[in-house]
Amino acid sequence: MAGSFFSKRFAALFDYKTEKYIVAENKRVGLLYRLIQLFIIGYIIGWVFLSKKGYQETDEAVQSSVVTKLKGVSVTNTTEAGVIVWGPEDYVIPPQGEAVLFVVTNFLETPNQKLGYCPESPKVLDGHCRADADCEDGKMVEAGHGIRSGRCKRKDENSTGTCEIYGWCPIERNFKPQGPMLANAENFTIYIKNFISFAKFTFSKSNVLETTDNSYLKRCRYDEELHPYCPIFRLGDITRRAGYNFQDMSTFGGSIGIMIDWDCDLDKGYSNCNPRYHFTRLDISVSNKTIATGFNFRHARYFKNGDGEGFRSLYKVYGVRFNIMVHGKAGKFSIIPTAINVASGLALMGAGAFFCDVVLLYLMKKGEFYRERKFECSRYERQHTSTDAEICFSKNISHYYTTHSFVSAACVFSALT
Repeated sequence: MAGSFFSKRFAALFDYKTEKYIVAENKRVGLLYRLIQLFIIGYIIGWVFLSKKGYQETDEAVQSSVVTKLKGVSVTNTTEAGVIVWGPEDYVIPPQGEAVLFVVTNFLETPNQKLGYCPESPKVLDGHCRADADCEDGKMVEAGHGIRSGRCKRKDENSTGTCEIYGWCPIERNFKPQGPMLANAENFTIYIKNFISFAKFTFSKSNVLETTDNSYLKRCRYDEELHPYCPIFRLGDITRRAGYNFQDMSTFGGSIGIMIDWDCDLDKGYSNCNPRYHFTRLDISVSNKTIATGFNFRHARYFKNGDGEGFRSLYKVYGVRFNIMVHGKAGKFSIIPTAINVASGLALMGAGAFFCDVVLLYLMKKGEFYRERKFECSRYERQHTSTDAEICFSKNISHYYTTHSFVSAACVFSALT
């Protein structure tokens, strides 16, 4: 019995199966099938081809170069340094004109520091002491300003003092700035020159207007409608576009991201590949409850007096850090992605037919009637038993699900691709 069953199954492997089409005059299933077809056609045309441009080959590996230049002058007047005129060579760090730059808007100066002995800052916890024994000679102060000398400096015997250190003295002045020193920094201008290239399509372009008018860049300012190819921005306008006031940021500093986005449809020509600028503040968290806002760092200027003694002036500078990021995508018609997406659409059509077959054969009240008409063997002799007929019907059912499972799998794969 088992041998006969397996032999019949083995013989079924060599049967040829062909589709049989039956016109089912069922308006509900017919309407469902047309709706599915309409949805699939709308998805392929509207989303795949029109919205996502599925007929194009794309290149997202944009090659980019950014050059920056700042202009503007400011004046400061402090007790330590007097009147100073600040130019781009003073307030732009680094001065080379890179994609990441820092513009000084405020500073605290500790002038005329000299190597020698002085008490450590009270704000350095590792420098606190009650006696000379707490200040091991020659040991570095953790997060401090120098090397311990072995002496503890206190006001009196009952107070806590700080260890004497050897380092740059006097120690850096610690106080918070009350306002920006370079008050008119928001009127400085930044020139952002960007070159991009898509190697796959041998295409390159710049964000600067192609013109023979040498005075154009001297008198223009960026405007999305009037001057989209004038990449000269006022710093105050950049922070405003990011949603913040420049004067509020200039006291303690901040970080601004400038995104240059190139979305190029090369089928429409060279003139339709245009840069778009987006601005955002980077040093603010979503909850706006962070103590890490602002941006500052320290640097020193060294000099010697007439006797050859070395000195330095220490600056703690606050300012706005600009991060210029370039993203790009180019697309151009290609027969390969077009053919792949058309094939995906045909696979989805097959999935629609499979779904309607399931509804017609197994979810309708007359499903058994439709199944009897759809599945049959080409050779049916009277001497076949009912068991043979059931086996024949079972083989066709198995083939039907196997075939349509492959169609569905292909449909899903193509849709995901």
